[in-house]
Amino acid sequence: MFFELREYRTKPGQRENWVRYMEEKIIPFQSSKGMVIVGSFTSPEEDDLYVWIRRFEDESDKERLYEAVYESDIWKNEIAPKIPEMMDREKMVVRRIEPTSKSVFR
Repeated sequence: MFFELREYRTKPGQRENWVRYMEEKIIPFQSSKGMVIVGSFTSPEEDDLYVWIRRFEDESDKERLYEAVYESDIWKNEIAPKIPEMMDREKMVVRRIEPTSKSVFR
């Protein structure tokens, strides 16, 4: 099992819109395809920061879920086109992380 920690930076004044879009559209859609979203977060110190974490059983699970989500017509035609107006994709950071032996995530 591993996790994907995704750190995004929203465009000025767009974080509230981004959080709403994530919570009302992106997370429900990805969850409906089998993606496990562990949590999502904002920071009171950084008004453009949005972080979320997804869990995968193994690399083949990730590949299968990526295909189910990102190759779907709904993602390509309805969800993805709205992202650039709210998020600065050039500042996106994605990290693969693994829980330590004592982690509650294990």
